[in-house]
Formats: sequence, structure tokens, C-alpha cells
Amino acid sequence: MRKAVHEKAVDVTVTGRVQGVSFRFYAEREARRLGVAGWVRNEPDGSVGGHFEGDVEAVDAMVAWCRTGPPAARVEQVRVRDSEDGGERSFGVRF
Repeated sequence: MRKAVHEKAVDVTVTGRVQGVSFRFYAEREARRLGVAGWVRNEPDGSVGGHFEGDVEAVDAMVAWCRTGPPAARVEQVRVRDSEDGGERSFGVRF
């Protein structure tokens, strides 16, 4: 069994006006600032999905950032689910 690299891992789904407003760009910048690993991507249903891994405080701060998002976003809901540590080493945008 592989040992967890990070203290906390979550999957998020962000709904509202979150596509076409540079959400992924700003999320990547914020994750790197916080030291969070993982990814973010646009989903076919118009939401933004993400996977965040890192220390508890950093992951919680990233989730809190998602509740507002970038200036042009209008976040309606952020669903958060505990996830498995995937051993992510960096943060990036997935397509």
C-alpha cells in the first residue's frame, strides 16, 4: 500500500458562472501560491472540477478561494468530497 504524500485531498465541483471567466487560470495561480498540488478543469455541464492535495490549511484555503473565485465569476455552489491522495506533485489545468 502506498503511503500518502499529503495530509488532505479533496475533489471539488464549482457551479455558477465559472466558465469563460478565467477561473482555471486564477485557480492555478492561487493553488501555486498556497502550495496546493492537483488540477482544475472545465466540465461538460458548465461547472469547474478540481482535485486539491496538500496540508490541511492550504487545501482548506483553496476550497475557500473557490467559494468566491476570480473577479468575473459568480459562484453559486462548491461541493467538496474527501478524496484519495493521488501523489500529485504540482498543480495544472487539465483539458
